[in-house]
Amino acid sequence: MARDDEQWPRYGLLLVAVTASVLVQGAVAPGPVQQVVVSALLGVSLVLAFRVAHVSTPLLAVAVGLALAALALSVVEAFTDDIATGEGRLMSALLVALGPPAVAVGLVRSLRATGEVAVAAVMAVLSLYMLIGMLFAFVFGALDRFGDDPFFATGTDATVSNCLYYSFTTLATVGYGDLTARTDLGHTLSILEALLGQIYLVTVVSLIVSNLGRPARRA
Repeated sequence: MARDDEQWPRYGLLLVAVTASVLVQGAVAPGPVQQVVVSALLGVSLVLAFRVAHVSTPLLAVAVGLALAALALSVVEAFTDDIATGEGRLMSALLVALGPPAVAVGLVRSLRATGEVAVAAVMAVLSLYMLIGMLFAFVFGALDRFGDDPFFATGTDATVSNCLYYSFTTLATVGYGDLTARTDLGHTLSILEALLGQIYLVTVVSLIVSNLGRPARRA
C-alpha cells in the first residue's frame, strides 16, 4: 500500500472531479455540451474512486466500462436532442452510487496503511459527502421523470440544477423551504438524506478533522 504522500493526489483529483461536476450541473445551462461534460466528470470520478480503493483489475475495468457507457449514452442523447431523460439520470445515479462505497473502502485502507489521519482522509470524507448529495439529486430527478406526479410540490420543474439545490440544502439541513417534495416517497427520501447528512457531519467529518495529523486508532 502506498504512503499517504503518494495517495493524496488521487484523493485531490477525486475531490476536484466531484466538485467540478456539481458546479457544471448547477451553474451551466442545460444542453448537449453540458450533459456530455457532466457524464465525463462523473465517469472520471467513478474511476478515481475505484483507484483510491485499490480494487482488483477486473473491478477497475468494470468501472471504466460503466464510465464509457454513460459517456456514450450522453453523446447519443446530445445528438438526438433528448437531454436529461429519466434513463440518463438513472445511469448517472448508478455511477454516483458506486462511488461512496469505493471511497469508504479506500479511506479505511489508507488509514490502516499510513497509521495516521492525514490530508487525504479529509479529501476522502468531503468527496464522499458531495457524492451522497449528487446521488440523491439524481434519484429525485429520476422520480420526477418516471413518477406519476412532479417531484416538487410547488410545480417547479425538476431540472438538474433544481434537484442539486434541493438535495444539498436538504443534506446540509438548511431547508430554505422554497422547494419541497410532493409525494410520501419524496418526503421519506428527503428525511433520510437530512438524517444522513447531519449524522455524517457530526460524526465522520468531525472525527476526521479533529484527529488530523494524529495516529489512526487500530483495532
